[in-house]
Formats: sequence, structure tokens, C-alpha cells
Amino acid sequence: MQKRRLGSTALEIAPLVLGGNVFGWTADEKTSFDLLDRFVEAGFNAIDTADSYSRWVPGNKGGESETIIGNWMKARGNRDRVIVVTKVGSDMGQGKKDLSAAYIEKAVEASLKRLQTDVIDLYLSHWPDPTVPHEETLGAYQKLIAAGKVRHIGACNLDAGQLRAALDVARLRDLPRYEVLQPEYNLYDRSAFDGPLRDLCMAEGLGVISYFALAKGFLSGKYRGIDDLGKSVRGEGVKGYLNPRGMRILAALDAVSARHGAKPAEVPLAWLMARPGITAPIASATSAAQMDSLVKAASLKLSAADMAELDKAGA
Repeated sequence: MQKRRLGSTALEIAPLVLGGNVFGWTADEKTSFDLLDRFVEAGFNAIDTADSYSRWVPGNKGGESETIIGNWMKARGNRDRVIVVTKVGSDMGQGKKDLSAAYIEKAVEASLKRLQTDVIDLYLSHWPDPTVPHEETLGAYQKLIAAGKVRHIGACNLDAGQLRAALDVARLRDLPRYEVLQPEYNLYDRSAFDGPLRDLCMAEGLGVISYFALAKGFLSGKYRGIDDLGKSVRGEGVKGYLNPRGMRILAALDAVSARHGAKPAEVPLAWLMARPGITAPIASATSAAQMDSLVKAASLKLSAADMAELDKAGA
């Protein structure tokens, strides 16, 4: 499978990243192992998780996803075949988002232990922490990189001003810079990334792996009205998409997928893979059928007419 260079890092990834947010939530360990096996066997290599996945589930405390991925890599002996992306900074019981040096130093050791690895390929600041200067956070990452515990760093959920400030501090203080951005971006949710943020990422040569590629499941096409929200534990999060613009997008997805003999969910992923500035979208699966569909999306080539129709519907 054709790999893509992730920004200016040494990492080369397949054009789709597997989201590990479902591991330990809607996918138990056995199911997660099966999904991970299918993903890697199909030629993909990047897995995205976070220390906080899936702390929101009653009875969980966070770290469940990292633990499952670590158990899988140990069982399969394939650590050298996969690129592990994880995150730090979410509330793990400390009561706040935290990118302080002291917290990062402690959190990385917990992630490494759960993942059963010596090094994290890409470590991301999960959320902005306005209480901590960029210099302190980047300085903590510099020590981790020097110690061989982290290869590259990036950030999630920054706007153009926040990213610019972080890049400027890295340059001025001779600190490692964020090489990858993880924004929310899909055919419906476009305003936060399209424009200044995308322009900045492209100008600076940053890799971009976007999350919520299917708009919390809405772009899968299985939610067409209020009565469909009960189809999944994530259904309530889709309610805001059930409006005229959302229906317009679904109609375009139906038309394009029919032309290609594809499932509606495969089209918005192919759209993202073809968008300038996007290295790869992140998508998750909870069944073999969903995983097979993700795999097919990576080989779906949309025409210029397809892209224009989707752009117009999502405008």
C-alpha cells in the first residue's frame, strides 16, 4: 500500500489511521484483537489512541485502549510493524487538562507501561492548556525525545493562533516543534480546519490526521432521522447533524457511492484522503464488516466531479 510521509517526521503511514477510541468501550479485547489483525493484514500501519480512552465508560478509569493495544502488540510480536500515536493532557482524574512538565513526565511512563513499549512514535498534546506556557510543554517533550521515549510530537484541537504561537516558541527557544496536527474535520465539520489553520499546516509542512472522519457516525448513512438515533450508543451525538445541510450531504454521498458501488461511509473517507493538506483521516470500527469497509475506502478513487459534488453539498 502506498505510504504517505507524515509531515516532516520520519514516519510513513498508510492513508487511513485506525481509531482506538472504541477499544475497551464498544469493542472488548477479543474483538479489538480481531480488528487490529484485519487492519494490519490489509497493509495499514498507524493506530491512534490516548491515555484517556475510555475513561467516560462507567467502571473505566482511562488507559483501557492503550492496554488492549499493548497486549495485542505483545501477543503478535509486531511492535516494529505499527506506528503508535497516543496523547497526553486530558483529565485523568486530576480535575483539569494538564500539559505541565511534571504531569507529562509522569503520564508518559504510564502510557509506555500500558502499551508495553519503550518508545511512542507520535505523542500528542490532547487539548490546549492555557495555564502552561508552550516553552514548558515543549521543553518536557525535548527531554522525552532525548531519552528515546518519544520519537515525534504533535497537538490536537489547536486553532491557527495557538498553533502559530507554539511553532514560534519552538523556533525561538530551539525546542522540538509540533510536527503533526490532529483536528476535527470531515465533510460536515469543516469550518475549524478549512482556512487559516489548513493554510498554516500546509505552509509549515505539518502532517494532519483528522478525527471524527465520519462525523460521529452520521456520514455512515445509517442515521436518517430521529428514530435512527437508538441504533448505537453514540447515536445521541448525531442529533445535531439531522438538518437540511446534513440531508444534502447524505444525498450527495448516496449518489457518489451508487456510482462507485461503494458504501456511503467509504465516500467521506475517500474525500478526506483526497483533500489537500490531509495526510490521513482517523476512523474506528467495531465489527469485521466495518473494518472491511474502511479498507475498501482507501482504494476508492473519487473523480473531480465527485469531489465537486461533495464539496458543494457540504459547503
